[in-house]
Amino acid sequence: MEDSRKYESAKYVVSILGFVFNTTLLIYLLTSASTFRIRDFAERLAAGPTVAIAVYFGVIGILLTLLQLPLDYFSGYYLEHRFGLSRQNLSSWIIDQLKGLAVGVVFGIVAAEIVYYLLRQHPDRWWIYASLSFIGLFVVLANLAPVLLLPLFFKFTPVENEDLRRRVERLAQRVGTRVRGIFEWSLGDKTRKANAAVVGWGNTRRIIVSDTLLRNFSPEEIEVIMAHELCHHVKGHIWLGIGLQSILTFGSFYAMDGVLHHFGGTFRGLGDVANFPLLALTALSLSLLVLPIVNFFSRKLETAADLFALQITEDSFAFVSSMEKLAELNLANKSPHPVIEFLFYSHPSIENRIKLAADRVGQQV
Repeated sequence: MEDSRKYESAKYVVSILGFVFNTTLLIYLLTSASTFRIRDFAERLAAGPTVAIAVYFGVIGILLTLLQLPLDYFSGYYLEHRFGLSRQNLSSWIIDQLKGLAVGVVFGIVAAEIVYYLLRQHPDRWWIYASLSFIGLFVVLANLAPVLLLPLFFKFTPVENEDLRRRVERLAQRVGTRVRGIFEWSLGDKTRKANAAVVGWGNTRRIIVSDTLLRNFSPEEIEVIMAHELCHHVKGHIWLGIGLQSILTFGSFYAMDGVLHHFGGTFRGLGDVANFPLLALTALSLSLLVLPIVNFFSRKLETAADLFALQITEDSFAFVSSMEKLAELNLANKSPHPVIEFLFYSHPSIENRIKLAADRVGQQV
């Protein structure tokens, strides 16, 4: 229990430091006029705005990555080893970081090109078109992530455990749906943590379950976890999440439009890439404000999935024992302060999830 709280506290400290660091750097880029110098450098190298934007964001990306590297190492490598969670050596961790950087650069530049093209071509309605474009990207990425992005970092193979497959098929039949695929997620090569999730939609929608979970949990415990994931599958929780993300995307771009018009005299126009730190500061501020809302929404979906699992399996004992094992393997704080849970937890705390099962048993009695 003590280790879980120390681990959680250390992670929050690093997250807060990262937020403060990014905010300070963006403010510095604006107040020191560095963003204008980087823009001028990019335009000297480039023949047009498209290439200039790519160069500008390449420079900003390298700067942010290098300055953020000590925090990333401390949080993603040192702490994970310090608390006995990681199984990665340093070279493997570095390779994952480079892969993540490459993916981030590609998507970051594509997103920037879309935004600044719309700012130049449609200064009055750019935020509407940008919102629609980004929502479209969310939908496409949700479909492609299981087959294009996740395999860059993990191996996935169809689950060969016939008992598990039969259990899930029976669960699916009881709720009138079918599972498009159950895949074993090779998480154990990198960490002792266990997890399961529903990813993708349409022809890529599947349940993924970590090898660490398959090795450490009983068939009954795995069944109740699969029932939880099946609820996300059956109830369309991915689409509900995309719906909320769509609302927040419209709100964010609308706010950015207001900020750009308010401070427009500082730049050469709305399409001036030097205004990126201002857009990023607006997005960071809004993400902080809506974080409790997003997490509250996520906890509601997770609670619905827990109730579904308890109802469909009628096995509260397996549910409770699976929660206990998840807490132990993932070093989760079972009983965080209610304020911490409200602000930062995307899932109900283990304590509240176990209480949910106990309350259901009490109601049945």
